[in-house]
Amino acid sequence: MSKTVDVKVLLLIGDQAEVIADAPDPADPVRYPAAEIAEAAGVPVRVLPGLPLTATVSPDDTLTAWRRR
Repeated sequence: MSKTVDVKVLLLIGDQAEVIADAPDPADPVRYPAAEIAEAAGVPVRVLPGLPLTATVSPDDTLTAWRRR
């Protein structure tokens, strides 16, 4: 069963977005392709830093299905 968590893009590093999840046991920031997140959220890449989002945690603990909050 998948779980949805609140996430925030901290910053962009090249073509990667550094993301942190608001979870009971948050990990260090993780990097995901910025273009993938922006496309799913329907925003330009440049507005991702600070943008509040939700994402689905897959069984292998990766984040997918990015959506704006």
